Amino acid sequence: MEIKRTLCQIYRGEYFWLYLLVLATLVLHMVIIGNPAELILDEQHYVNEAKNIIESNEILRPEHPPLGKLFVVAGIELFGDNPWGWRFFSVIFGTVTIVLFYFLCRRLEMSRNAASIATFLLALENMTFVQASVAMLDVYCLTFMMASFLLYACRRYAASGIAIGLSALAKLNGALAAPVVFIHWLFQRQGHSRWFLATVLLSPIAFVCLMPLFDLAIVRDFSALVDPITRINTMLSLSSSLTFTTVDHPSMSRPWEWLIYYEPMGYWYNPHYLAAISPSIWALIIPTFGYMVYRAVKGSQAGLFGTAWFTGTYLVWIPLSLITDRVSYIFYFYSTVGAVCLGLGLGLSQLFDFYRNRQPGKLKRTVLGLFIFYLAFHLVCFFLLAPFFPTYWPFGY
Repeated sequence: MEIKRTLCQIYRGEYFWLYLLVLATLVLHMVIIGNPAELILDEQHYVNEAKNIIESNEILRPEHPPLGKLFVVAGIELFGDNPWGWRFFSVIFGTVTIVLFYFLCRRLEMSRNAASIATFLLALENMTFVQASVAMLDVYCLTFMMASFLLYACRRYAASGIAIGLSALAKLNGALAAPVVFIHWLFQRQGHSRWFLATVLLSPIAFVCLMPLFDLAIVRDFSALVDPITRINTMLSLSSSLTFTTVDHPSMSRPWEWLIYYEPMGYWYNPHYLAAISPSIWALIIPTFGYMVYRAVKGSQAGLFGTAWFTGTYLVWIPLSLITDRVSYIFYFYSTVGAVCLGLGLGLSQLFDFYRNRQPGKLKRTVLGLFIFYLAFHLVCFFLLAPFFPTYWPFGY
């Protein structure tokens, strides 16, 4: 009887589903971390540079900031030049992102059910899982971005600004966290302008001041350091040179195509690692954005933040693509998946509340059936797309 009571208390606890999701995703990551034993896609760049940093203390790819590379270096130093060394910290940061996302949802006044549903969708979403399974820079960028969102939601503006700087130091795309919090502040918190100024100022200050320190951790020689302004100019110059005119890659695509055409990008073929948004998420991106705008107009904190998140990390790519012609890929949507899952969590929780409050009848059974069917469909999509089985998936190759 005592055991049953304890189990019931655990089940009804605030973080039961979060613990379960974290444990499940960690186990799945650890099962596949060594497969394949070869370098996947851009792992060739980042792992080889990490090994060169260990051996020669040199920066081979100055177009990227140093922080994300240092985590790959740390993994190799801890576990050796093998898949565990390459990917261990990607898994850890991907898991931390899931935890931060749940607390962000709760801080945005989402119910426990809504936050749990949104976290379930994010944790078991293919692109989210795959990016946390490979030694690329995006997962580190997103973790610090998610931390900046949570800190901002907690009104810790200075810490949020530093986290934005760290996100950009992992990968330049992390700077997109800044327009997200600015858009939300513009519509919700203008009265806190003096304190929000700390976010605005500390983001670039953290980026400029911390970059030489991380570079020094790589080169180990003060005389080899490049001043921050020159370093930033080099990064921006090399990045802007990669345009649709100068790059020839079968998977490059324009931002608006990510929502119109379902074209996954193959990272590896056996097992299949795909940069593919789960169909259960992809099919509802546009209506979910519309729903978040509607909820924002109605005064929902989560609806407004989700709208700002989607706008700052995805919609901004459209004018940038048109103006700069900068080449882009479907996995650039990785930082926006959480916004869609947040909106879906809001909508599905409302559907579930409708079911709970409805009198028994056909409509109630239909609503419950739709709710269960969608979550089951999402789970099926995840296991079909994620790299668990040694089969060939004919996308991107």
